[in-house]
Amino acid sequence: MIDVEVLTPEGEVFEGEARQVSTRTEVGEIGVLANHAPLLAALRPTELRLKISDSETKRYAQAHGWLQIFGNRARLLVEEALAPEDLDAGALKEQLADAERRLSESGEDSAEFARARKDRERAEAFLAIATG
Repeated sequence: MIDVEVLTPEGEVFEGEARQVSTRTEVGEIGVLANHAPLLAALRPTELRLKISDSETKRYAQAHGWLQIFGNRARLLVEEALAPEDLDAGALKEQLADAERRLSESGEDSAEFARARKDRERAEAFLAIATG
């Protein structure tokens, strides 16, 4: 088992033990088991899965953030971590359309473009979780 802590700016979302943590970093999918090598990785929006036991898996819509693994402890510091049932597909479609509009109106080297791209990535991932 590995100790897991999922934190957002609003507070703690999960703290406890898990058999496996599955998420997505900037370079791809990762599965973390007990005794994993130390790691610091940037996270991309995805479905975060915490396998608690053979019969229980906690799922969250995870936004951008960071994953730190050290000393048999996984700490995820993310902008958001929402239960799939708390997602609103209609609102996410509107957010995706807004991000696409802002992308088309911004210069590629601008901060507005970077923010819109990040917002689009989040909306796409969360929408896939909400409708999947």
